[in-house]
Amino acid sequence: MRNWCSRHPVWFMALYALFYLTFFALLERTIQTPDLWVHCRLDDMIPFCKYAIIPYYLWFPWIPFTLFYLLYKAPREDFWRLCLPLFTGMTMALLFYAMVPNGLALRPRTVPGTDIFAQSVRMLYRSDTPTNVCPSIHVFNSVTLMLAYYRSTVFDAPRRRWMRPAAMALCVSITLSTMLLKQHSVIDVVFGLLLALALDYAATALQRSPEKLLAK
Repeated sequence: MRNWCSRHPVWFMALYALFYLTFFALLERTIQTPDLWVHCRLDDMIPFCKYAIIPYYLWFPWIPFTLFYLLYKAPREDFWRLCLPLFTGMTMALLFYAMVPNGLALRPRTVPGTDIFAQSVRMLYRSDTPTNVCPSIHVFNSVTLMLAYYRSTVFDAPRRRWMRPAAMALCVSITLSTMLLKQHSVIDVVFGLLLALALDYAATALQRSPEKLLAK
């Protein structure tokens, strides 16, 4: 299995994407009433902002862009160094949703306006239920991706250095957007951040051990 993944990284990503989307869709359909409602006082102090839909949606293309960029531009070990914590954390989050069904009740009753931003938020609310929120996968992925930009030597090149602060800015804006859109509680964000840092530390420890990540 390890050798197959090493030889077929694109198929590996495709199969994981299929697994993740299927598992997540199943959870969305089966978990209608959460056992745990996530909320804290800070959530009530954060205003709703429909314009936050822009960075929120940028999360979707950013993941495949970064993975394919590292796959084709960086040393192969940098690609696997990102895949290990990224896919592990996403799987752990799905399993936690299944074991501890959670959700929130922060969304506004209505999103007024006919502009593209209001319409996009209403479309998001219709397609994504306010369940399976803690930890935030949006935040977990954003932090994990951002760390990869600062770790990989491919971004040491002068013409690519700008991508590091850009990744930082995108990570912060996506994280803020999850709260400004009332998609996530501050609690979801904190646990998404902690999960990313914990798995990044574990991946670093594993990389330094005799058992290396997938070779080239």
